[in-house]
Amino acid sequence: MRVKVKNGNVEQALRLFKRKVTESNVLFAYKEKQYHEKKTTKKQKRKAAAVVRERKRQEKQAQNPFGLK
Repeated sequence: MRVKVKNGNVEQALRLFKRKVTESNVLFAYKEKQYHEKKTTKKQKRKAAAVVRERKRQEKQAQNPFGLK
């Protein structure tokens, strides 16, 4: 990944670099591959995250049952 430094403005180039890294998920992929994780562990994490998402969705639905703002 490359970022051009224009007019010696390193701060702006650094901000652009950080944005590119977060948008491309390079850091996430790197962290994910730092160590081996068993498939069952990955599955458990995905399921736990789904439970949290669903609970959050249901709480939001309970607060506003008709979807009115």
